[in-house]
Amino acid sequence: MIDRRKFGLSAMGLAASVALPSIRARSQQPTVFRVANAAGINDPQQIFSTAGRYPKLGFYQAEGVDFEFVNVANPSQGMQSVATGETAMASLTPQLFIPIIAKDPSFPVIATYNWLPRNASAVAVKPEAPLQTIAALRGKRIGIRNQGDIGRVVVKTMLRELGLDDAGTEYIAVGDGGGAGSALYHDQVDALASFDTACARVELAGFKLRYLPLTPKFAATPSGYFGFSKRMVSEKRREIIGFTRALAKSTIFARTNPEQCIQMHWEMYPESKPKSKSLDEAKAEMMFLLSKRMDHWMPPAENPDQRMGATTVDDWNALIAITSETAGDPQLAAKIGDPKKLFTSDMIDEINAFDREAIIRQAQAFKA
Repeated sequence: MIDRRKFGLSAMGLAASVALPSIRARSQQPTVFRVANAAGINDPQQIFSTAGRYPKLGFYQAEGVDFEFVNVANPSQGMQSVATGETAMASLTPQLFIPIIAKDPSFPVIATYNWLPRNASAVAVKPEAPLQTIAALRGKRIGIRNQGDIGRVVVKTMLRELGLDDAGTEYIAVGDGGGAGSALYHDQVDALASFDTACARVELAGFKLRYLPLTPKFAATPSGYFGFSKRMVSEKRREIIGFTRALAKSTIFARTNPEQCIQMHWEMYPESKPKSKSLDEAKAEMMFLLSKRMDHWMPPAENPDQRMGATTVDDWNALIAITSETAGDPQLAAKIGDPKKLFTSDMIDEINAFDREAIIRQAQAFKA
């Protein structure tokens, strides 16, 4: 069941729409996207999306759209929330999404925007732990956030790449932050497997970690896509393009000037501002967390396609192949058939119809 506690629309964000006549010419109210937030917390790790809501930027307002976060426990729940219409958009983890489509081709969600074009998974151990490679995780106790999170898939996928199964491996829910760190340091688990930012929160709770290198094939795959319902893609094309164009601008802006965006986030979402530490301490912690994630927002430098949100059939064929190994299902590709049923790239050119360098210059010079 989805936690319906919302993080709410910022009054400042809504007020900005009043000052933009172009929006009023389109509609009296912006189209509001309910976004499933699998992070479970609204803090400055979200600046890649929230920066554009800042009134002095108004990236979303200029497109006639806005959004609100809806708390969900994990990516699996987020996908289901889009399928049932409880949210408009959620992050799709390919290794969880692909088997769903293979089993049920009518599942009403499609990947639309590649928001994590680099792999943002992480596997960590105590610095003095004897474990040095992913292969050494076979038969060990792996701490994961919860049973619907990606940790199990991450480990199993990489073991499969190495020609190993995960026989004897235990996956134990340890929660987030200090709880996960305590489980590791009290030898309740041998390693933690999750996203980069989840492991960063463990470090911020005071637990030092050493990260194991990801296996090569897995490391080269994208981590996350934003999925919309197929019906919305058909009926709300203009609004989705506007939303994701604003998202692309926000991402570039936040990557260029993260410190300023942290402060902007706290202004828009004052409930997310830390109460138990100084703002300088809190900002330093957020910069540490973002240092683990920011590069993953952007296409790899060696990728000839630098468009924000872009993906290819080759990307998805690689993801299907890896997922097939993980699931132990050699027929997975046949069950999927045309990989284009998993994603759409039809809007990417329109999403990227803005001056990227102008956004970078704006971010470099910006003062709130």
